[in-house]
Amino acid sequence: MKIEHEHGREAIAKRLSQGPKPSYVRDFVYGGIDGTITTFAIVAGVVGASLSTNVVLILGVANLLADGFSMAASNYSGTKTALDDLRRVREIEKRHTRHNPEGEKEEVRQILAQKGLKGGTLEEAVSAISSREKTWIDFMLVEEYGLLLKQPSPFWAGFVTFVAFLICGAVPLLPFLFGMQSNFTVSVVMTGCVFYLIGAIKSKWATTAWWRSGFETLFIGGAAAAIAYSVGYFLRSLA
Repeated sequence: MKIEHEHGREAIAKRLSQGPKPSYVRDFVYGGIDGTITTFAIVAGVVGASLSTNVVLILGVANLLADGFSMAASNYSGTKTALDDLRRVREIEKRHTRHNPEGEKEEVRQILAQKGLKGGTLEEAVSAISSREKTWIDFMLVEEYGLLLKQPSPFWAGFVTFVAFLICGAVPLLPFLFGMQSNFTVSVVMTGCVFYLIGAIKSKWATTAWWRSGFETLFIGGAAAAIAYSVGYFLRSLA
């Protein structure tokens, strides 16, 4: 049976000393899928309206830069908001532990009691946790508020989103950029491949088989792309 990491004393100490590392997989998947869908929506709309290849490229590139930056900025702000909230709640708990320590100890006691601790073991655990302010506050942030102590970097969350948006979002434009025959058909196929590849990659951080994750993401992205194409086709009838 495959073991993901060693469990020797030194290996455990080294791993725990490094602390948990934030993951930016969500940001990559978020940016990649949205970039692909929004760019393909433009391609489908322009093709459906029977406009020129130049219009596809101009609007597509404009979308990659403007919408990509907008998504990155939004993800940056959202991630920073979560980080700011963590700091805000930490200050609240710091005040509570200093001005009402007995009340905070009772909160720890009840939380641990719900986990099955009782009697002398419970009291020893309460005493140990409340003996260090940082440990005490960290415990309350996780157990009372359900917050993550290690938050992703707002900069890297936004950057990963932007890069994924650019890379994946550029794929639907490539057949038009290189003047391929049946460029829209090729764009549809390449867009589907991107969806499948994103799903297969993200399976590395999940328990789902890579091929199943690929088809799942392909289905979700394909449904969104179908809606985009339908809108483009409808706009053609209006034109």
